[in-house]
Formats: sequence, structure tokens, C-alpha cells
Amino acid sequence: MAVGERVVVVGAGVAGLTTAVVLAEAGASVHVIAEQVPGVTSLAAGAMWGPYLVEPKDKVDQWGKRSLAVFRELAESPSTGVRLTSGIEASRTAEAPPDWAITLPGFRPCDPAELPAGFSAGYRFTVPLIDMPTYLGYLLHRLGAAGGTVERLRLASLADVGPATVTVNCTGLGAKDLLPDPGLRPIRGQHVVVTNPGLSEFFSEDTGLSPDLLCIYPHGDTVVLGGTATDGEGDLAPDGKATADILARCTQVEPRLAEAHFLEHRIGARPTRATVRVEAERAEDGTVLAHNYGHGGAGVTLSWGCAEEIGALLSAA
Repeated sequence: MAVGERVVVVGAGVAGLTTAVVLAEAGASVHVIAEQVPGVTSLAAGAMWGPYLVEPKDKVDQWGKRSLAVFRELAESPSTGVRLTSGIEASRTAEAPPDWAITLPGFRPCDPAELPAGFSAGYRFTVPLIDMPTYLGYLLHRLGAAGGTVERLRLASLADVGPATVTVNCTGLGAKDLLPDPGLRPIRGQHVVVTNPGLSEFFSEDTGLSPDLLCIYPHGDTVVLGGTATDGEGDLAPDGKATADILARCTQVEPRLAEAHFLEHRIGARPTRATVRVEAERAEDGTVLAHNYGHGGAGVTLSWGCAEEIGALLSAA
């Protein structure tokens, strides 16, 4: 990829916008095409850094560590929407902590008195917590400052992007039909946003493969409560029962939430496949098609590592 080369990034979720920023700041002439700007699934994220049911583990570890380093830098500026936050991840079944958590600052096992009723083990650590509407706005601003442009457009095919020597497919769940990729499936996620009754620390439960999640992510005046992980479902309409269940689960853990007022739903469909796809291929005519999608519930966590790998692949192409 040469300086000034025209690159089209398809998709404006966290994967697409981060990739566009990396390429634009490396000197490419970047144009983003997306039906939704920013993408609704990324807007719906909680979002706390941490690998979430995603493979391949060796690459995920590399991508996640690189993203963690970038988020720590971004947390130095409040305008990014990223801040380092302390809190607890707990389990009702005395599970061992995930290996990624052990390396985080402030990691330690919780005393039993620190845990809500019903939990048998927990771990305290400090991790980046990302306010997604603010953060995606920051990425769009940073892309514009690097000379990138954005177009709202629904594509029927990746062949419709117009003249470009490089196309980067960051379409998330859209890749199922655009490529097509039959191995891609949605996992529906629903969060509830409420007013903040005074919370400053996060709480999350290690729920394993359960479709019913429990997370409490404070972002200043608001709190994002979750959640759900309904495999195979991509409907983005609010589910009233899911909302009631989320509020009940979270309020049981944090009674102060009973004072909070409902603000909005945030609903997305996590683009999930057996492994994250980050690769590039050159066609016979010399054009390059790169792929960066299939991150499941770890799109934010892996965003900078995957975007920089796309940059390296295109530099070598």
C-alpha cells in the first residue's frame, strides 16, 4: 500500500472506523462506505476491554494486548470516552479468573465481604471502560483529521465500492450475504441505559455460555446495564421481558439502581464465526481485498490490534 493510494473501507463499526484511522494516518487516501455511521452494533456495546468467547486464542491474545495498550493511552484524554475503571468480575461457581484478567493492574481476589449475595468468588482489577457513542464520535473526528471521508450507502456487493486499489471488508454481520460467508451468525445483545445513581466502579458476572449476562458499566451520568447473548438471533427490536430481567438482575447486585431512571435500549447483533477473519488477498487484476470481521463480542477489545494487522498486511501486499 503506497502513500496516497485509494483505499475503501466498507463498514463503520468499531472495526471499520479503527481500520480507517490506522490506514489514513499511515498516508492512504481512505474512503469509508457504510449504511449506518457509526454502526449500531458497536454503539450498543457496553463496553469493557476483555476477550469474550473468541478465537483463535494466540492471535486474540496479541490483538487484545495491543488494543489494551492503545486504550490506556487514550484514557489520558477524557474526550475519547475511554477511562481506566476499577471494579469486580465475580462468579457464582468459584471459577478461576480468566488469564487475561490476571495481568491487569490492581488484580487481586476479592474478600467474601466484597461480593454480593450468591457469589462465591470474585476478582478486582482496573481495565479500560469505553463509552461507545463518545468513542465512535472520537474515531470519526480522528479519521476526518487524517483526511478520511465517509459516505452513507447500502451496498449490494463489494464490487460496487467504485474505483479502489484496496478494499477492506469490515462489514461485520453484513459479510454473511456480501461475500457470502455462511459460517457467520448473529448473537443478539441487548443493553439498558439508565441514569447513574452514584456508581463509579464496574461489576460483571462470569456467566460462561449463558444467554443471560450481568454487567454494570458506569459512564459518568449514565450506566449501561446488561445484558443478553442470544445465539442465532439478529432481531434489533427491544425485548420488554429481557429489559425487565436485566434491570432485576442488576438491581439485585446493586440496590442503588432501583433509584435509576430508564433512558434507552441499545441493541446489536454480534458478528460471530468460528474464528475472527483478518487476512488479505490479491486478485488477478492487482486489486487487494482485505477482511477484518467476525469478532463476536470482542470487537472493541481487538479493534486496534486487528486494524494494525490489516495495515501490516496491506504494506506487504
